[in-house]
Amino acid sequence: MTGLLTSAQMRAIEQAAFDTGAASGLELMERAGQGVVDAMLATWPDLAEGERSAHVLCGPGNNGGDGFVIARLLRQRGWIVQAFLYGQADRLMGDAREAHARWKEIGPVLPLASGTLTSGPRPDVIVDAVFGTGLSRPLPEDLASALFDLEGACPEGTTRRVAVDAPSGLCMDSGRVLRAPAAIVPETNGGPRQAVLPSRQDLTVSFHAAKLGHVLQNGPEWCGQIQVADIGLRERDLRQADSGLAEMLKGVVHAAAPDVHLLRKGGEDHPTGHKYDYGHAVVVSGGPGHTGAARLAARAALRVGAGLVTVAAPGTAVAECAAHLTAVMLARCNGASDLGVLLGDDRLNALCLGPGLGVGAATRDMVITALGSRRRCVLDADALTSFASDAPRLFAHVHSKVVLTPHAGEFARLFPDIWQKLLAEPNSGPAYSRVDATQEAAARAGCVVLLKGPDTIIAEPGGRTTVHAAAYDRAAPWLATAGSGDVLAGLITGLLARGFWPVTAASTAAWLHAEAARIVGAGLIAEDLPEALPRVFSDLGL
Repeated sequence: MTGLLTSAQMRAIEQAAFDTGAASGLELMERAGQGVVDAMLATWPDLAEGERSAHVLCGPGNNGGDGFVIARLLRQRGWIVQAFLYGQADRLMGDAREAHARWKEIGPVLPLASGTLTSGPRPDVIVDAVFGTGLSRPLPEDLASALFDLEGACPEGTTRRVAVDAPSGLCMDSGRVLRAPAAIVPETNGGPRQAVLPSRQDLTVSFHAAKLGHVLQNGPEWCGQIQVADIGLRERDLRQADSGLAEMLKGVVHAAAPDVHLLRKGGEDHPTGHKYDYGHAVVVSGGPGHTGAARLAARAALRVGAGLVTVAAPGTAVAECAAHLTAVMLARCNGASDLGVLLGDDRLNALCLGPGLGVGAATRDMVITALGSRRRCVLDADALTSFASDAPRLFAHVHSKVVLTPHAGEFARLFPDIWQKLLAEPNSGPAYSRVDATQEAAARAGCVVLLKGPDTIIAEPGGRTTVHAAAYDRAAPWLATAGSGDVLAGLITGLLARGFWPVTAASTAAWLHAEAARIVGAGLIAEDLPEALPRVFSDLGL
């Protein structure tokens, strides 16, 4: 899996390179600048043709130093380049000072202010190298005003925009905009207007690895495309040379990806391929007129490879379910007592409760019965909402083999204080993130928590955290449709039945869920998702 770094982790990697002599700061700055230019030309090959122009906006730190390198490299290619500096040149330090001096030998540096930014012809490219991953405060008002005026002079779509590591103003630990309440830009008629920050980019070039902020919350919206430039940091060597770095990087959050070996059926583990080798999942259904969600989950569990799947439905809903189920089996279950009897069969090894189950005491009782059986279990939808006013009771019964799969509303009902921290507008960084919130929720609940969203987060208490961002080249907006969450719950349940550890089941299911949506494309409805899985598996070589 690919690691997603925090700003502190990236700084630690760079510092380890300096300490071990693997690279100097100026060497990394030169590589970073070249990486940005290479990414620009790879993304837009037409920029290599004819006389081109660029505004390079440089900040007072190392991100600004990268900007001066980019300005120099573009000028060497024959571009017309204007370099702008926010802050005083005599306050630049270290490598940024040297990069500034090298640029000054071939071109002037203008102050980054409203008047200078918007005078003259519109450039082909605007490079944002003002503030990068280390930003921990909102943009100052004068800078906000200047960037706002630049937006007006170069509206979106008229000039290509490139961010160096991060769009200035975006917290790279959370993907949230650091916005000061006082950051007001005046209207021309004298009325106040809130500045829109940061600027939306067409391309963001990250160095060594993507950062959490590139994939969380507002990150994909503001970053445009993401490219990662290799700046020559050999992380494995640095970990071996620096024990402190190795310890810090144990907490790296990873991007979700499938484990193809685990998904494969048959092979050395089960050469006979018998259905009982792959578990028996049970999805508990609601009553008449409310069975569709459970049937969606059951179909997904079967498609993802559970050996057998049973829908446990109230007697009044058995006929309705029977009319729609073929490969999925059916059992009568009129409440917690009947569920307890069903669970007397030890072959039933994974449970899903919540989709279409109904909210109330009967659901709470069935959840407690299911948890008391110590089976692997997914709690979704109504199973979570039923405990909105008594979350501690739920948490007292969950165990390490449970996965909670809340969407934002359900998460807010179960973890209201955590949700409020996530809603609070960040005025400093690192801002509280969805990763922080999910990790805190998992620790409190004592089980795996999957927080749904375009940036789905999966956290295990004190253990692994993964992010599945359906963004950039993996965007799947069609998943915003009724029933898609029920399918995700079924996918996790089916993988649990097959023996996947809960955090692995949840992470793998999130990836498969989005991949199935991408294969179906526009017009997707939830029923399509399980049926797309054979194509997903085929593409994986299974």
